[in-house]
Amino acid sequence: MSTSKQLGLMATKIGMTQVFMDDGLRVPVTVLKVEPNIVVQKRTMDTDGYCAVQVGTNGKREKLVNQAMAGHFKKANVAPQRVLHETRMGADALAKLNVGDTLSLDLLKGCKSLDVTGTSKGKGTAGVMKRHHMKGFRATHGTHEYFRHGGSIGCRATPGKVHPGKRMAGRMGNETVTTLNVAVVQIDEAKGLVLLRGAVPGAPGGLVQLVPSRRTAQKGRRMTQEAQVASKNPMKASKAGGGAAAKPAKK
Repeated sequence: MSTSKQLGLMATKIGMTQVFMDDGLRVPVTVLKVEPNIVVQKRTMDTDGYCAVQVGTNGKREKLVNQAMAGHFKKANVAPQRVLHETRMGADALAKLNVGDTLSLDLLKGCKSLDVTGTSKGKGTAGVMKRHHMKGFRATHGTHEYFRHGGSIGCRATPGKVHPGKRMAGRMGNETVTTLNVAVVQIDEAKGLVLLRGAVPGAPGGLVQLVPSRRTAQKGRRMTQEAQVASKNPMKASKAGGGAAAKPAKK
């Protein structure tokens, strides 16, 4: 059974800003900084039983690395890296890579959209209304101190237990999230920056993985001037002297 995946790049989330398109349309974007992604190790069927490539990024000082990891990087003849990530791939694709190679932004060149994987922001312990968007109880006579509770969770005598996966209060966020088909607005190879339309998982300073999307890139709302004109508020458009939403004058 094949378990090959598409090779991507690891990047650091800088934050959000906005850019103006050639037609003057303003687009919110997330700025990602791509540090050098270095091939640290190749795992083959002969030595490990599967094919994969281990890539490191965000280099750090050698004194901050323990002896085991120092030997690992020394064997590959690469500088110590703060983050290591492994991607499974086919033997043919693995043969094209060598230990010590640096993956550049050329890997994303020509991509109109990316799949972004990161760790979502941790929200701590949350109740069922915040975590699962439950409605809650009626705030009327007869309901006391029970407005935001989860309600009954039992299943009577049969089966006499709470089923796994029951939506209840608990930890919210701080989990791996993948956002699919995020549009690429701009790639600055000189500065190592990737600008993606909208938000991506994680907090500023967090690490995300960028993989070329296999889905058809979507323009999304307000990515074109036509969409912006069509979405104008009818009341504001009429006050501004017409526009796309203006109504014809009555005879």
